[in-house]
Amino acid sequence: MPAWTPAERRGALLVVALLALGAGRDLWRATHPRPAPPPRAPAAAPGAVAPSPPATPAPGPARAVDLNRAGPAELDALPGIGPVLAGRIVAHRAAHGPFREPEDLLAVPGIGPRLFERLQPLVRAGPPGDSLPTPRPARGSPSP
Repeated sequence: MPAWTPAERRGALLVVALLALGAGRDLWRATHPRPAPPPRAPAAAPGAVAPSPPATPAPGPARAVDLNRAGPAELDALPGIGPVLAGRIVAHRAAHGPFREPEDLLAVPGIGPRLFERLQPLVRAGPPGDSLPTPRPARGSPSP
């Protein structure tokens, strides 16, 4: 292989330095996402009263969702869970039995530590015996 001239070495070093700077910038932006800017209000006519912001909080589950009782629709309402992942949770529960603790969600394909961290305050695992509702006796029939 022919020897490099000093100018070629400087050029190769410059290319390597630029690639390293670009990779460092990409890594920084990946680990430090920029917050979304606040939404801009449309320009109002002079003398018009600006509308007040809504007083209702963002919709969300009012209480923790029981993993052993929730259907696909309830699970789909959780943040980060779509219809496919809700179906996987229900299928995992059917195949492996009721969830004993919320950490059992980590065994469901598609739920990793980051998603579980977001879901943990929103889910609970009821007692295994509580996973299916008990049938109520019909009216007029003797109770056991």
